[in-house]
Amino acid sequence: MRISRRAELLLRAASGITLAFIYIPLAVIFIYAFNTSKALEWPPPGLTTDWVGDALTNSGARDAFFTSLEVAAVATVLALILGSLASLAVARFRFFGRETVSFLVILPIALPGIVTGVALNTTFTQFLGVGLGFFTVVVGHATFCIVVIYNNVVARLRRVSGNFEEASADLGATPWTTFRRVTLPSMQTALVAGGLLAFGLSFDEIIVTTFTAGAGIETLPLWIFTNFSRPNQLPIVNVVAVFVILISIIPVYLAHKLTREEGGAAPTRGAAPSAVAAEGTAAP
Repeated sequence: MRISRRAELLLRAASGITLAFIYIPLAVIFIYAFNTSKALEWPPPGLTTDWVGDALTNSGARDAFFTSLEVAAVATVLALILGSLASLAVARFRFFGRETVSFLVILPIALPGIVTGVALNTTFTQFLGVGLGFFTVVVGHATFCIVVIYNNVVARLRRVSGNFEEASADLGATPWTTFRRVTLPSMQTALVAGGLLAFGLSFDEIIVTTFTAGAGIETLPLWIFTNFSRPNQLPIVNVVAVFVILISIIPVYLAHKLTREEGGAAPTRGAAPSAVAAEGTAAP
């Protein structure tokens, strides 16, 4: 599509304004991370790297960082299992209430985090009588991570024809062989991309975590929120915030790269349906 020179300039200006609106606050945090003063004043009186060393040796920030990694990893694995199973059911089978199931699976991502947090807190403490801790935080994070996995995988499966799976089954392959050699390769990049995004969302989550974390459980976002109001800790908080930004970029970039580079989904990697069927019939 051809556009006029004036329209092109307007679009570029709009893009620049949008990017500035998003990233100028992040740039300010980067500058404050090297501020010589403990107070937030603009412009900073000077720049230093002393706070970086203090942040790296801070035991509270380090423990919270590893807790966030553990929670995000477990929540992502749980979401991969449940989200992929739900997407397979919705995309590959016809049953009464299928669209309702799809709607209910994606609904948690639209709910305010504070509503989800209150609901989970009440369910765990009052209804189930479960004490808040690592397990409850993981379950809380998995509620919205499942949506990310489900959306990625179900979109992929709806673009990939089920004829390959039917051909594999018609030629004698077992259901497990068909899944392993046909279905899984066709959706594996969607699984990886969804898993990366889910990990990033879980690592940065604070609202649901606030309502589901018990005593002794502190993730990195909770640590930042708790110490932000402490003047002596503020420079370290700024440095930790920069680390979180840099860490969060990695899964988002990889997921974006995967979804852009992946082309049409092939049924298998170097195996035709007949080869899959041969393996399935040969299996005990």
